[in-house]
Amino acid sequence: MTDFNPCFLIPCYNHGQALTAVVKALAADYDYPIIIVDDGSDLVTKEVIGRLTDIATVVTLIENQGKGGAVIAGIKAAFELGFSHAVQIDADGQHDLTALPVLLKESQAHPDALISGRPVYDESVPKGRLYGRYITHFWVWVETLSFSVKDSMCGFRSYPLTPSMDIIRQEKLGLRMDFDTEIMVRLFWNDVDVRFIKTRVIYPENGVSHFDAFWDNVKISWMHTCLFFGMLKRLPKLLTRSKRMTLKNKHWSKQAEQGTYYGMKILLGIYSLFGRTAFSMLLKVVMAYYMLTARETRAASALYLQNVRSYAQQTGQSLPGKLSVYRHLNSFGQTMLDKLAAWKGDFSTGNLAVHGLEHIEPLTKSGRGIVIIGSHLGNLELCRALSEQYVDLKINALVFTEHAPRFNAMIKVVNPKSDLNIIQVNKLGPETAILLDDKIEQGEWVVIVGDRTSSSVEQRSVWADFLGKPAPFPQGPFLLASILKAPVYLLFGLRNENKKGAFFDVYFEPFSEQIKLPRGRREQALQAVADLYARRLEHYTMKAPLQWYNFFNFWQLSSKAEDK
Repeated sequence: MTDFNPCFLIPCYNHGQALTAVVKALAADYDYPIIIVDDGSDLVTKEVIGRLTDIATVVTLIENQGKGGAVIAGIKAAFELGFSHAVQIDADGQHDLTALPVLLKESQAHPDALISGRPVYDESVPKGRLYGRYITHFWVWVETLSFSVKDSMCGFRSYPLTPSMDIIRQEKLGLRMDFDTEIMVRLFWNDVDVRFIKTRVIYPENGVSHFDAFWDNVKISWMHTCLFFGMLKRLPKLLTRSKRMTLKNKHWSKQAEQGTYYGMKILLGIYSLFGRTAFSMLLKVVMAYYMLTARETRAASALYLQNVRSYAQQTGQSLPGKLSVYRHLNSFGQTMLDKLAAWKGDFSTGNLAVHGLEHIEPLTKSGRGIVIIGSHLGNLELCRALSEQYVDLKINALVFTEHAPRFNAMIKVVNPKSDLNIIQVNKLGPETAILLDDKIEQGEWVVIVGDRTSSSVEQRSVWADFLGKPAPFPQGPFLLASILKAPVYLLFGLRNENKKGAFFDVYFEPFSEQIKLPRGRREQALQAVADLYARRLEHYTMKAPLQWYNFFNFWQLSSKAEDK
């Protein structure tokens, strides 16, 4: 993260008439220093610039270098003066300064990114310039393999100086109108995030333009030729970046599901025909291939395992066996098999060691409805096996995914008598609370996971320490339990790796007789509940760290949520 210490950068070539108004407007409204680059201007403009030296630093180029050359000189000067960002503004008054607060705010919020204006034109724009921009847009999309670069020609932008200087030192950049596009593409290639704000652009009447229709178009065409072949050399990296950035800006629930309905049917067929042993042997090959091809999942697993090792070292805990990405993924595959077996009804209490059975018996006899907060640790579907001995028990599981109808259909195919009902929700609204309140009143159990944020209200999170680092937990499950006014329990189903065959430890424990979030102390009460849940989740995670299946960066929100 870079500290935000910007300056204004104004390249100027014979814009004396408009320059004074731009500089004085900036000086009146902002406390940031101003750098003017005199790009070999005529005497009239030099006199104007001379009258502004009391409020601006002037960099003088003896001979005209072109717009790109002037901006490069300004960036170098700003960097040497210790600024973090150079906010480029044209000297001719073309840029709408009312958009400047938004540009500065965006740059401060994302100091490592290049922030650029995205022009909104009025009728003053020359049609030839407008059509030329569309041609450049097309080539930039090809050169970056991304549609995220909305406009590469607008000179209203905030440059992060350190990565910009890296480009300037390494590359021979175009010095005229080709500069704006080229440096943006090359910053993108160097993994600098490029962000845009809308800004009104005016072409002033009798304005001075230094765009040479022939030579500048020749230079721009040559630039695109060079960038195209540069893209070919970077093709593997750009393809990886494109996929990585797409996933970064997506919530976990929007990422492609690996276990689709038809994939689950294939797995079920293999399991039904050949049994668990053959399935497990095939699984090792499948997961080895998956580990080699699923780069994002592999990276998320490695990050998680690194956090587990670090936390174990900090707390003096021993880990149960060797931790590796392959073993983590293979454990996930085994759990998918366990889910199939649980849905099929192949597990009974003989496959389970239930810890907390003394809490279950009274609940089933009383007919009280309860809320169970689970997680993506282990196998929550083991509650299906647990309910086999209680014929009147109805379990409802809430999931925040569009795949719920498919999973419901899959469960009915596996076992038409299944008493596990999956309810799809996008957010925990009043209609969901009313539905679940009816089920609680009828003595049914409601299961919801507490370790994944909702895609629709991801920013409504409460942060609690998990494995030694703050992590976002969804407020929804705790708020819902508070509204339902029902007893709350935790359930963790962990595969026992020390036993042959399928054997599980199911931990069922009381969490709260009733979660209360009193008005006036709601935030503190919610924090206390989230902290307690995080501690219990952490406790069981350390019992079976390879059975944690949140294959994304659990310790951060997506970019979309952070923007909100």
